Order: sequence, then structure tokens, then C-alpha cells
Amino acid sequence: MATIHERLDEILPRLKEDKFMEGKGLGNEIGYYVFDYASEYELLVRDHVQFVKEEINNSNLGVKIVEFDLYQIMLDILEDKGYLEKTIKMEQKAGKERVLRATKNALKLLNDNNLLVMHITERVEEDTIVFLTGVGKAWPIIRSHTVLNNLHAAIDQVPVVMFFPGTYNGSELVLFDEIKDDNYYRAFRLVE
Repeated sequence: MATIHERLDEILPRLKEDKFMEGKGLGNEIGYYVFDYASEYELLVRDHVQFVKEEINNSNLGVKIVEFDLYQIMLDILEDKGYLEKTIKMEQKAGKERVLRATKNALKLLNDNNLLVMHITERVEEDTIVFLTGVGKAWPIIRSHTVLNNLHAAIDQVPVVMFFPGTYNGSELVLFDEIKDDNYYRAFRLVE
């Protein structure tokens, strides 16, 4: 079994493969990928994501990586809508469950006009690789399978890689190796 360092070292060569950008998925669509890892390696993975971004973005490959930290996007949207301070005060008065519901509603996470998905799609251009990070930080408000399902319907021209602190076996996402998310069958493991 490969170590985390060996698996991280496989990311850059994988992204540089011609077939990655052509990445045919199950229905001949652009691929969606998950890089899963034990949550204890979060800081190591974050550093490596930055390294890979710099390597690709400073190369002459004609492709750029755009990273979207789901937690930061959530905070930015709440701040832009004037809800962030209200959310903090609401949690102090009404508790975590109330804030969870209110934040999901404010982000329209279950609607067709999902603000998180709109934020990402508005910033994706041709010849881009999308990196999704901050999955663990954004839980339980933002669920990884929901993000992938909604993005799959909105982004089909560029590859998407989700960095997932947990286990993905090709059909099931288990956050922190403890919290089973709904099944998701459309993504490939980026590195075995």
C-alpha cells in the first residue's frame, strides 16, 4: 500500500497526462476525481496542493489550476450577504442546529440556484483544472456528495478534483473515515 507521500507525488504527473484534460468519464464526459486521504494528513495535503498549483500555474502546459476552498466560499458568501455576524450571534442564542439550517438556506444549497455552485461556475474558464478543498472545514453545512452532484450538472468542460479527508472507494464517501455521506458514483480516484 502506498504511503501518503507516494500518493501525493503521483498527483503532479497525473495532472500532466494528456488524457487527464481529455479525461473521459463513464459517459464520455470530462472526469471528476477524488483524492482521499486520512484526515491526520490535512496540513501535509494542503501544502502539497499549493505546490502542485504553483508547478502547474507556472508551467507552459496551457492549463491553470483554480482552487476553491468550500469553507472560505461559504464565509465569503455569508459576508457578502451581510449574514456572517448575524450567523455568529444566532449560534450563541439559538444553537448549532438552528445555524446549520439557516446557513444552508442562506447559501441555497438545496436549490437550483445554489450560491456555492454559482460562485464556482462563474470563476471557471476553459483550460482550467478545478481543485475543491476545505471539505472537512465546511462539514456539516456543506456535504461533499451534494457539491459533486450539483457541480457535475453545472461544470462539464473541465476536470474537477476534490481533496477529501476520508475514504472514497469509487462509490461511497466516508468523511474522516467515520461519517458516511450519500453514495456518489461519478468520480474516479485520482491516485490509487
